[in-house]
Amino acid sequence: MIKLLVVDDSAFMRMAIAKMLENDPQIEVVGEANNGEVAVQMAERLRPNVITMDVEMPVVNGIQAVQRIMKSVPCPIIMVSSLTTKSAEVTIKALEMGAVDFIAKSSSFVQLDIAKIEKELQEKIYYWAKHPLQQRLARTKRSSPLRSTPAVSIQNKRKPTMAVDCVVIGVSTGGPRTVLELLQGMGQLSCPIVIAQHMPKEFTPGFAEHLASATGLDVVEGYHGMALSPGQVVIAPGGVDSQIRRPFENHFALDVRKHDQSPIHPSADLLFQSSARACESPVAVVLTGMGDDGSKGAADYTQRNYPVLVQEPVTCVVDGMPSSAITAGVVSEVLEVSQIARQLKRWCGEHQRPQTQLIRAN
Repeated sequence: MIKLLVVDDSAFMRMAIAKMLENDPQIEVVGEANNGEVAVQMAERLRPNVITMDVEMPVVNGIQAVQRIMKSVPCPIIMVSSLTTKSAEVTIKALEMGAVDFIAKSSSFVQLDIAKIEKELQEKIYYWAKHPLQQRLARTKRSSPLRSTPAVSIQNKRKPTMAVDCVVIGVSTGGPRTVLELLQGMGQLSCPIVIAQHMPKEFTPGFAEHLASATGLDVVEGYHGMALSPGQVVIAPGGVDSQIRRPFENHFALDVRKHDQSPIHPSADLLFQSSARACESPVAVVLTGMGDDGSKGAADYTQRNYPVLVQEPVTCVVDGMPSSAITAGVVSEVLEVSQIARQLKRWCGEHQRPQTQLIRAN
């Protein structure tokens, strides 16, 4: 039996979540809290397997509650966030503080929204109940070298043979904290970086602003026709897919549109595949996340002998994306995030490329 604690200052939301799950014999709502202070107390007393957490609450808000619960009784916490700028910003901070996932709901929470959220909520509760957070935290804090997967053969290792002209990154669940760690570790590179983080369109502007503020780097949300400049970090906008074009020699631009063949947006596969075609010396990075997005695109890198760096699965919040790439045999190195940052800094900091002129794609 999965014990669930529901935290929300709205009585309607607490009732709605409980109603969604009442017919599931494997999930029991063991408690309901109307603010973060009560949530902390109930988490310590009830020891739930999973917590759903509202973002904006009186007394103690979602961020503060996540911090305190993760310090006292670590537990998988799923943020339930409205599609508003303020809620998105708070949710991103909560994810960096230790929340494992989030579910986005419309402000009106209409019937169609409830039906969509019900399926997503059940799937995420089941996933996180089966992946005890305390064991994962203990493994990622080991001081000894981490190795949960067979080491990639030295024959498969690839490195750039010329100046790196672009870095593309695919990431999903666990991304906000991991991407922040990566950017802080690598600093400014001599080429553009494009990141496909699985997020709704309402979240990616705030995600870019937060990363810019936290790192001091030039981090912006991308847009159609945007020129990619050396040293700039571009967050692919949510809800659509971003691909890299090369309209002129040594100039790259972003093509932004939704592709129906992609099951999730922004698609890391499409980003990787386009960069493999457009760039002469790109590097792909696969970080934490559910599913297998990035593996198909990484296969294009392997065919062209371009390097693909993958986060060590045992250090991931969710190891689906990195493990899928490893299983597919399209990986050149498996590294911890700090090691990926150092590798990118070595590869992309040795050569200073000329400043890219602003070219707008048609």
